Amino acid sequence: MIRVVEIFIVIALTMLLLFGWYLYCRKKGRSFAPKLYNSNVTLGVFVFFRVLTLLTLIRAAYIGNYDHILLCILTLTLISMPSILERVLKIQLPTTMEVIILCFVFAAEIMGEIGNCYTRIQGWDTILHIINGFLCAAVGFALIDMLNRSKHTSLKLSPIYLAVSAFCFSMTVGVLWEFFEFVADQIFLFDMQKDFVVTSFSSARLGTLYGTELVTVQDISKTTITLADGQIICFDGYLDIGIIDTMKDLFVNFIGAIFFSVIGFFYVKHQGRGRLASQFIPQVRQKGGN
Repeated sequence: MIRVVEIFIVIALTMLLLFGWYLYCRKKGRSFAPKLYNSNVTLGVFVFFRVLTLLTLIRAAYIGNYDHILLCILTLTLISMPSILERVLKIQLPTTMEVIILCFVFAAEIMGEIGNCYTRIQGWDTILHIINGFLCAAVGFALIDMLNRSKHTSLKLSPIYLAVSAFCFSMTVGVLWEFFEFVADQIFLFDMQKDFVVTSFSSARLGTLYGTELVTVQDISKTTITLADGQIICFDGYLDIGIIDTMKDLFVNFIGAIFFSVIGFFYVKHQGRGRLASQFIPQVRQKGGN
């Protein structure tokens, strides 16, 4: 109950600060946030998430939670990246893609990690991995498509090749992320690769101990772990250490990558007339453009 009240207080303060800033800018004749984003929708989402993150940062500093402080700093950096990349790479990100990226970062870091949505809401991690696969395929597709359309390169790739390249790019990013989770769990003893409780498994390792090729263990009711100091930990079932979570994440990443790759294929095949795909594919800014 306390956490719900805190969330409502933070949102109320955020809206109050945004409204106050809007009134101040209107009175002084200033722009709400000049030249930050070309779309007012994206600008509003950016400012809203930024203020929420700043308030979360202040709260984390007040209670002395340094892990949450680092997550807030990371979030502030990541939600600024779309605008920075637009100016550095001289591209124009579609409004839909920008908004989804901002929502994805906030949902993953602030709501997921700090708000414990990964454990409180079933399927939260799965949804984010699907979106990640979709977005990474869009980024990979856009990078190759821009080279494909550039007058300064000799690339003339077919639609199917672009789609396959986007899919491979997305899956590579997904695999690298799983590598990162594995290293974090092994070195820093985190639990990024979430454990699952199972009731059966097959093991060739047990087979070598009993002189058979494979042993299948079924209907596991309880597992007992005895520590070096004599402490005993018991729980129902058998604890799978991360492999199910890893494969599930890669599978849903695969779904997101496939989904956009198909969209991208028809986008190129119909010479950029696809309305859906155009909402996720950046455009190169013309010289003299803002």
